[in-house]
Amino acid sequence: MQFLHVMARCCLARTITVVSLTVSLSAVGLPASSCHLLYPLLQPLTEVAYSVYPAHWFHLYSVNMSSYYDSKEKSHHSKALTSPYPGSSVERSKVPSDKVGWLVEWKDYSPVEYTAASILAGPKWADPQISDKHFSLKFNEKDGQVERRSLSGLYKVENGRPRNPVGRTGLVGRGLLGRWGPNHAADPIITRWKRDKSSSKIAHPVSGKNILQFVGIKRKDCGEWAIPGGMVDPGEKISATLKREFSEEALNSLQKSAAEIKELEKQLDKLFNQEHLVVYKGYVDDPRNTDNAWLETEAVNCHDESGETMDNLPLEAGDDAGKVKWVDISEKLKLYANHSHFIKLVAEKRGAHWIEEPVTDCQK
Repeated sequence: MQFLHVMARCCLARTITVVSLTVSLSAVGLPASSCHLLYPLLQPLTEVAYSVYPAHWFHLYSVNMSSYYDSKEKSHHSKALTSPYPGSSVERSKVPSDKVGWLVEWKDYSPVEYTAASILAGPKWADPQISDKHFSLKFNEKDGQVERRSLSGLYKVENGRPRNPVGRTGLVGRGLLGRWGPNHAADPIITRWKRDKSSSKIAHPVSGKNILQFVGIKRKDCGEWAIPGGMVDPGEKISATLKREFSEEALNSLQKSAAEIKELEKQLDKLFNQEHLVVYKGYVDDPRNTDNAWLETEAVNCHDESGETMDNLPLEAGDDAGKVKWVDISEKLKLYANHSHFIKLVAEKRGAHWIEEPVTDCQK
C-alpha cells in the first residue's frame, strides 16, 4: 500500500510538471516554429505521462502536438492577412511577416477598424458591440451557452477586447465573424478509397499508395473548394455540428422531405458512429480573422472503409455550397483557409497517397 502511495505522489508530481510547462509556454505565446527546440525537453516528460495513464487520454494532445512538430507551415498566419477583407473593399493595414507576433514591439501599429453591417445589424447568433453597456461578455470561460474558451489556451484581453492568439492581422473589430474572441467551428472530413469498376482500390502510379478521396464543396462566398463544415451553435455538441453541417452542405438536407431526412439520418448514423479520427483542434488561418475575432475548429475524419455507406448517400450541394463532389487527395489540392493541412494529416494517418514520391525499399 505504501508503495502505491509513493507511486501516486510521483506520478502526480510528474504530471503537474508536464501541465505546468505546457501552460507556461502557452502563456508566453511561444511561436509554433520554436516548439521543436523544446521537444527534447518535453519528450521525457510526456513519455512518463504515457507510461502511467491510458493512451486514449492523451489522444488529442498527441495529434495536435505532432502537427506542430511535423508541420512545415509558417509559424504565423498568412490567409488571415488577406486584403481586401472578404466581402468588402476594406483594406487591412499591412503587417510585415516579422511583426505579426505580439511579442515583437510595434508602437506605430495602426490597424483598420471594421465590423460588417450584417453583424452590426445584430443577428441572434452574433455578439453585440463591446461598447454596449447593457451587455457583459465573459472571456476565457463558458459564457452561458456560448463557448468563449479557446482551444489554444488562455488569450489576452486588452481594453475589453480579446486578442488574436497568433498575432496581428491589420484589422480590429469582428469583420464577418459573429463572436468576439474564438468562433468555434467543426469540419467533417468524410473519406473513402478510390476504386475501379471491379471495386478494387486504385493506387497512385508514382507513390504506389492507395488514393483516398474526400467529400469537398465549392463555397458560394469565395468560389474555393473546402471541407463542408460550419459554426457550432450555442450549447451544441461537436458531434451534432459535424453531422448537421455535412447533411446541409453535402446532402442538401434543408430541401428534403421529412421521409427523405429520416432515411438520410439513418445512413448518417451509420457513418458517424464508426470509429473516427480527431485530426486537428485549434486556430484556423482564415481570411475572416481579425485582431479581436478568429476561427477555431475541430476537424474530424469519418472514414467509410468499404464505401458502401456513402453509396447510399447521394451527394447534393446545399446551403452554403455551390457544388459538391468526391475529390482525390494529393499535395496538389488548393483548398480554403488551411483545409489542405487537415487533409494532409488524414492522408498521412491513413497511409494514403499524398506526394508523388516513389516508395523506396526501406519504406515498405
